Amino acid sequence: MNAYFPGRWIGGAALVAGPVVLAAGYLLRYVATVTALSPEQQAWADEQPFAAYGQLLAYTAEPALITLAYGVFALGMMLLFPAFVALAQRAGGGLAFWGGALLVAGLFARLYFAGADQTAFQLTESAGLGRATDGVMAEYVDIAYGPWHIPVMASVGQYAGTLLLAVAAWRAGVFGTARALMLLLAGGTWVGVLKGASIPDVLVTVLLCVALVPLGVAVLRGREPEPAGRPKALSW
Repeated sequence: MNAYFPGRWIGGAALVAGPVVLAAGYLLRYVATVTALSPEQQAWADEQPFAAYGQLLAYTAEPALITLAYGVFALGMMLLFPAFVALAQRAGGGLAFWGGALLVAGLFARLYFAGADQTAFQLTESAGLGRATDGVMAEYVDIAYGPWHIPVMASVGQYAGTLLLAVAAWRAGVFGTARALMLLLAGGTWVGVLKGASIPDVLVTVLLCVALVPLGVAVLRGREPEPAGRPKALSW
């Protein structure tokens, strides 16, 4: 494993830090929105057809806090790139490599969405909340889908890739049933532009920490995977 990207130190560190930073990003996005919006504003935002209305309103109320939340979230996505590559290498085989490739494509889509988020927030600075919201929502589909719909198609890789990689890691004995299911649950979180975060998002990402962090520690310690036996239906 050391001879290939990301190697022992980068891969192990990413497996530890990636899910932890991502969980912090989800938590910050939830807390930042709750903090920025009054109960009346939150009720209004809940009535809107898209979460973007509430997110733009929250940014105008607490721009530094919302920027921090979105920044930490984007950093978590970047750290998961070498983490998923390391997991795919650990599992080995075509199923794992396809799963890892699709997951990485999903991460690229997430970073596109992060750029769209930042652009929308900056529009509120120059054009004001009302005009920025009207402009963003008038073009929301084109913004969210991206050029030639490439980002939104790539985002499907998160779901398909998570399934393939979870199965591959289970078959290889890298994960038992419990941790494979944790990875699968974490892959079901939302994707898109100006999305809100919820407590369930935080919880499933904490499960991703439980699945990946021990593997990252093992990689950093230089422990090679044990020979895979027959997968058990109930295993860790």
